[in-house]
Amino acid sequence: MTNWQELPADKLHFICDERLLDFETTQTVSPLDVMIGQTRAVKAVEFGLYTQNSGYNIFISGLVGTGKITYAKAAVTKRAAQKQELPLDWCYVNNFHNAAQPKALSLPAGMGAKFQQDMQVLMDELKTGIAKVFSGDEYEQSRAELIKTFQDKRTLIVEGFNKKAEEMGIQPQWSTTGFAGLPIVDNKVLTQEEFQNLDVTQREEIEKKALLLHDKAAEVIRHLQVVEREVREELKSLDSRIGLFAVGHLIDSLTEKYADFTEVTAYLEAVKKDIVTHINEFKPHNEEEQNPLMLFKRNMQETGKEKYKVNLVVDNGASRGAPVVVETNPTYYNLVGRVEYETRMGMVSTDYTMIKAGALHRANGGYLILNIRDVLTNIGAWEALKRVLKTKKLYIENLGEQYGMLAMASLKPEPVPVDVKVVLVGSPQIYYLLYNYDEDFRKLFKVHADFDVQMNNNPENIKRLAGFISSTVNRKELKPFDRVAVAKVIEYSCRLAQSQKKLTTRFNEVVEILCEADVWATLDNSELVRAEHVKQAIEEKRYRSNKYEERLQEMFADGKFLIDTDEEKVGQVNGLAVMAVGEYMFGKPSRITANTYLGKSGVINIERETKMSGTSHTKGVMILSGYMGEKFAQRQPLTLTASLTFEQTYDGVDGDSASSTELYAILSSLSDLPIKQYIAVTGSVNQKGEIQPIGGATQKIEGFFEVCKIKGLTGKQGVMIPWQNVDDLTLNDEVVEAVRQGSFHIYPVKTIDEGIEILTGTPAGQLQADGTYPLNTVHDLVEKKLKEYMQTLIKLGKSADNEK
Repeated sequence: MTNWQELPADKLHFICDERLLDFETTQTVSPLDVMIGQTRAVKAVEFGLYTQNSGYNIFISGLVGTGKITYAKAAVTKRAAQKQELPLDWCYVNNFHNAAQPKALSLPAGMGAKFQQDMQVLMDELKTGIAKVFSGDEYEQSRAELIKTFQDKRTLIVEGFNKKAEEMGIQPQWSTTGFAGLPIVDNKVLTQEEFQNLDVTQREEIEKKALLLHDKAAEVIRHLQVVEREVREELKSLDSRIGLFAVGHLIDSLTEKYADFTEVTAYLEAVKKDIVTHINEFKPHNEEEQNPLMLFKRNMQETGKEKYKVNLVVDNGASRGAPVVVETNPTYYNLVGRVEYETRMGMVSTDYTMIKAGALHRANGGYLILNIRDVLTNIGAWEALKRVLKTKKLYIENLGEQYGMLAMASLKPEPVPVDVKVVLVGSPQIYYLLYNYDEDFRKLFKVHADFDVQMNNNPENIKRLAGFISSTVNRKELKPFDRVAVAKVIEYSCRLAQSQKKLTTRFNEVVEILCEADVWATLDNSELVRAEHVKQAIEEKRYRSNKYEERLQEMFADGKFLIDTDEEKVGQVNGLAVMAVGEYMFGKPSRITANTYLGKSGVINIERETKMSGTSHTKGVMILSGYMGEKFAQRQPLTLTASLTFEQTYDGVDGDSASSTELYAILSSLSDLPIKQYIAVTGSVNQKGEIQPIGGATQKIEGFFEVCKIKGLTGKQGVMIPWQNVDDLTLNDEVVEAVRQGSFHIYPVKTIDEGIEILTGTPAGQLQADGTYPLNTVHDLVEKKLKEYMQTLIKLGKSADNEK
């Protein structure tokens, strides 16, 4: 076997050049303050943050642990701090024309709280000022004069009527029910009996006069009502004048203070009119407080004064730049705000003072960061968010009414104009689902920043990763890492990326190792985190997750899983697969067998026939038929039945990484050449016999190595992999050392011909000019066996015809 076919130890994993790390410990390394390995995503985010065009909201996607949320917060905060214009304060105030539709007022940052305080001071001053004015002698005198005027007019009207009645011989009697007249004869008021004793003519005369007086009395009552109404209006006008005198200058001073804000001055004018209209609510009523009923009424009036309060829902007084809001629980109400309710006197009620802001209110003029999965899992939240971004108006509405769950009287606050940049964070799968199935999403989120899980393994990124390690050590308050420990972490990053040419950008997993290495250094009473602590952290992390791998290895040791690592057998190859338990992946060797015999069924995949084969595996097996047809059915029909299976596999098979392994088993069975069981195989194949790369090469090799250790290392064992996967190898130190010592071997191959030569020790054989293969090569032996099958089939056909 030629030496070029075997990989040397220095090709099996990445070794960080410590000369690139020009420091002794991370204490002297400048912390990293930029995102590394995500140039494309960073540029996309920066573009999205700086563009002001409509619809250019941002969707940041990537796998967990790539740092997308951390970067999103940092990038948005940095951009927000650069904005000079501060966001507006927003208040809700009473709508005196329609209390069910509160008005929204905007003020510059910080002025909302001042306006709220000014209105509270105004109310306090009005309570004392109006009460003082209405308790003054001048008001009491004016009021008394009006009342006296009414009384004088009333007396004059009544006395005039009484005098006329007496002249007509009727004594007037006034009561709460109206007018009643008694007859007078000879200056004497008659009783009912005396009246009945009068002669008929005299009685009729008196009754006519009484009837006439009743009509006149009705006119008098109407006249008195007019006069009383005039006096009430004059009293009301007096109260308004006095109230306006007490209120006017206070509100006018506020109007002057907020003269630059038209909506505020209009509101203050409405307040002035409403106070004057309802001035009685501010007047002192000391005598009423002795009456429980009147006291209740008074308390209700005091409650009514809350209609002049200012509900400050967004206060940006402490803001420095644009707001940045991260909403971790984006329910419908947490996004758009809510109108709360309370029980008053046994009834559910609400008013504008119970309007609460949502995240979109607080982020207005700035940025809102949301996790898309959380938004989609909350009823109504996604549709509400899109509606706000499309209309640029924020309505506070009851979710129950929208979905028809209940209908109840509620407020409909005036919508707030919204200018907000939304940054969604989620997985690539959610992004593409929304892009394909939600038309609004394409229009509203035009910037896609996709975080990669890998970055190039070059000196620049190695130094940046060292800076990231230094930043993490400082932020997490860990022990300093020495240079060799940092190199080990970088090598671990390479293993996480599953390529010698890449480093992982799933920094969360790197941070886990840093923190765990710090723990082991602490337990070791070391002031520095050294390479052995990093190595221990990696091993302990693996140990916490490899329970099922150990159980599997025990089954190999006990012979419950059949596998050979020191023999040669026909039609049998050790294939390699990868299993995953959570985040932990490990390799599992499997015996693959092939039986070939006379027939026309071609390649039979037992897993497919039993419905245990995935589509990729089924495709891989079907490719084998294409390869066999091109190689051996150019001059004769392919008369073959080949039965393939993964032995002792009960939970299904998928993927095409074993297709080359299966082909080797078929070629061995047809050629009767035994295959070396101490060499395991992985790799897919195309119809032309070219080996194609697969995933999980590192785990597959390590899995077979562990089984060989259990069975006993002989110095012959190894693994055959596709040549394209050489750069993907990041094997652990034990396997690398075994290769270095010559007790384990790794062979990269490009074609089936190369692979079958390694497995059988027999040349594959190249097709000659006469269309045949060299004698006693693998392909020659296969072709001979297929020719025997064909000739036997022909003989059987002739015999059957003769029997007929």
